[in-house]
Amino acid sequence: MASMAGAGHRVLLPLLVGLLAVCGRVAADAAGPHTNVLFIIADDLNVALGTYGVHPTAVTPNLDRLAAEGVRFDRAYANDPVCNPSRTSFLSGRRPGTTGVYGNFTRPRETLGDVTMLPEHFREHGYFTARVGKVAHRRYEDSVSWDVSENARPREHYLPGEDGSAVRDNTWYEGAAAGLSRAQTFAPLGRRGGAPLAWRATGEDDRETPDGRTALRVVELLRDHRAGPFFIAAGFHKPHLPWVAPAGDFRRHPIAAVTPPDAPADDRDDIPPPALSGYPDDAQYTGEQVRQAIAAYHATVTMVDRYVGLLLDALRELGLDESTVVVFTSDHGFHLGEHGGLWRKHTQFEESTRVPLIVRAPGAQVGAGTEALVELVDLYPTLVDLAGIPPPGGLEGTSFRPVLLDPARPWKNAVFSEARRSAHGSSIRTARYRYTEWAPLSGEGPVQRELYDLETDPGEFDNLAADPAHETLLEDLAARLEAGWRAALPPS
Repeated sequence: MASMAGAGHRVLLPLLVGLLAVCGRVAADAAGPHTNVLFIIADDLNVALGTYGVHPTAVTPNLDRLAAEGVRFDRAYANDPVCNPSRTSFLSGRRPGTTGVYGNFTRPRETLGDVTMLPEHFREHGYFTARVGKVAHRRYEDSVSWDVSENARPREHYLPGEDGSAVRDNTWYEGAAAGLSRAQTFAPLGRRGGAPLAWRATGEDDRETPDGRTALRVVELLRDHRAGPFFIAAGFHKPHLPWVAPAGDFRRHPIAAVTPPDAPADDRDDIPPPALSGYPDDAQYTGEQVRQAIAAYHATVTMVDRYVGLLLDALRELGLDESTVVVFTSDHGFHLGEHGGLWRKHTQFEESTRVPLIVRAPGAQVGAGTEALVELVDLYPTLVDLAGIPPPGGLEGTSFRPVLLDPARPWKNAVFSEARRSAHGSSIRTARYRYTEWAPLSGEGPVQRELYDLETDPGEFDNLAADPAHETLLEDLAARLEAGWRAALPPS
């Protein structure tokens, strides 16, 4: 069987060339003096890109190319590791404590009111705006106004009835071979959120996957609005569960190459219960299934990388690469079995809060990495700064345009994130430490604490919060957490 990844490229490239041939190559200076924006966001993506060097089996040549042409942020963080809170935060330019959105079932406009969202601000300044795919949270895409607002056409089945992976998951319920709807997939679990660990290696080509259709539609929009100015967003659903991708992408990630994360036997002994998350069915997977699950996650990342490559190629063919800011990021990270079997997000650990962030911008450094601490809430002020648009009032992020010009310059001394589960977690991440407080939702009871030295303990295995030797450090970080983001701003 031929590689479906290769077959997808053979199918898509003629389509792309045909689209672009209609208009011919446009000279780079034809776009005028304005700065366009192509905003690309993945869903549930940790730093599983080759350029980050964290996951040795990552296969992401196009995103690695983008990093070589722009600035890679090595310390970028979500302000809440849950889809709706994170997306509401960076689209509004406000932190979760201000938006009041902490879960996936809170309508953003009910708490935010009449706030001008990021693309709306560009629209008010003469930009054509469009999004295809998931940019706001799926059920609340109407919380943001665009000139064009389109969802990716979904698959016929939430879980297709075919699977060419080496090892099957545990969702092969009765009738699964005919394909399962989302409701059928969740019914045996008795919950409406928290998708089971599920994967399918399909016979689809790239025109049939939802994210592939998103990429092709965005290419059309780039072509049709190449005269600019434009703010166009491509929202890719993967690597969000379920991990469904063409079989060729799975073959690029054999399970024999996967090494599951390891942790000390007593790792969870000093972790406060609210800091952990998961579902009972997560523990029902065999060792081989865990390896396949991790490989399936990486397979969907490779698929997304291919679609990012199509968008980058389109910019080049249209002569827009010199006048367009390209941003690639994710709404938050994702656990792949760390800390004795954590999956998904919701925690305040690095795997959940840290995100990939790559920015290629006119006049910015090329092929640089930076250890500057930045947050997704900084995207709004940064993009309007790069476009030369005055920012609206009320933004709670900081433009990191100076870092794009000088990646080594001193920047924020800390970043902040939150999560609300059985307790409210508030976290401060400095260059070296992470300190987290879990406060009871009722306001009564003890605050549970975590403190990790990420220089000596990058896996966050040793909670130092109860160690008397670190009492002064704990008090200092607690005071900085209480002082908040304004006290951590870059030097003027």
